[in-house]
Amino acid sequence: MTEHPPRSVLLASPRSFCAGVERAIEIVERLLDQRGGPIYVRKQIVHNVHVVRALEARGAVFVEELSEVPFGATAVFSAHGVSPAVRAEAQARSLDVLDATCPLVTKVHAEARRFAERGDTIVLIGHAGHEEVEGTLGEAPGQMVLVETAADVEALEITGPVSYLTQTTLAVDETAEVIEALERKFPQVRGPGSDDICYATTNRQIAIREVAARSDLVLVVGSKNSSNSVRMVELAARGGTPAHLIDDASEIDPAWLDGVTSVGLSAGASAPPELVDEVVAALEALGTVSVSTHTTATETIAFTLPLAVRRAG
Repeated sequence: MTEHPPRSVLLASPRSFCAGVERAIEIVERLLDQRGGPIYVRKQIVHNVHVVRALEARGAVFVEELSEVPFGATAVFSAHGVSPAVRAEAQARSLDVLDATCPLVTKVHAEARRFAERGDTIVLIGHAGHEEVEGTLGEAPGQMVLVETAADVEALEITGPVSYLTQTTLAVDETAEVIEALERKFPQVRGPGSDDICYATTNRQIAIREVAARSDLVLVVGSKNSSNSVRMVELAARGGTPAHLIDDASEIDPAWLDGVTSVGLSAGASAPPELVDEVVAALEALGTVSVSTHTTATETIAFTLPLAVRRAG
């Protein structure tokens, strides 16, 4: 048996669940406790395959569209938010709706409505096709344009007042470049009163950047459709450290560890913390490891649950 040199595992902190994800999952869990299944959820409640499977096992039914939900049933909107058109469809189908939209996404929707009411053309910085982006675009479809890069900004042709909003789970540094391009092209452009990129996304990016600088390899636990998880991997790689996104410990390729003496480890905001523990255990099975934590921020934010699920189950 080949002896591996001892490896250090550096845990980034904060990592794993954020307040918005915890709130969304708890809404579904409480509904299942109070009402039993099925509880219908439009799209994935959060972008993590393990969370979805666990809730399915308890009686949650995930659907792509509300047309799949029986008339009058209980339905939950995911943490990523929905457009006014989806809310209208739910009302037309007499659905009993519980809204698990992250309050920080709700903030962006409110900004979109306010900017549209004052007559602005709104430039939304985000990734085409992402559920959060689709929901935000639906707030003012006739007045909003989507861009992803600074090059997209250069192609814009807008007359009249311009404002911008951003998806909450973007890479902070890349988004800053797009905003700078907007400010150059439209000097009078106005943005939100406070950053739209959420605290949890920012905190996890800061932490992974620092951990990556001290590591030979970075592993980020998260699903492929998790925007904030993907951004963390990209950020580590841009700094020159090989980085991989894994759903769980089973996806670790031992070849990644050849010659590696330090592993940076984190998890996206929708990844359960126990998955990180399982990755540490898998690394321990491959050789001696020492585990330490690098903390760059302490998160104390919590969001209130909807009144309908706050009562005792």
